[in-house]
Amino acid sequence: MPNYRLGDDLDDYCVKCKRLTNQSILAIVDGEPAKVRCRSCYHESPYRRGEIPPSKKDLRKAELFKEVLAAIPGADTTAADTPESAETDAK
Repeated sequence: MPNYRLGDDLDDYCVKCKRLTNQSILAIVDGEPAKVRCRSCYHESPYRRGEIPPSKKDLRKAELFKEVLAAIPGADTTAADTPESAETDAK
């Protein structure tokens, strides 16, 4: 586990640049970076640990999918994702 210090550089996802960029650490909580600043656009944001957040479009698609499944009577959302259910449906 690295020892982080204020001002150190690390890579993190910038939501403004929409890419992985160098970030400077602005705040540390419990030994982990809490707030960072992009060195390209100077946008400040919470530390995301390099994880890219899902797009609004993907979130909306998932929401619509759940609504469609909820409208089908007797639909089981957990069984729809398993390959075994596809084999039993084909028989």
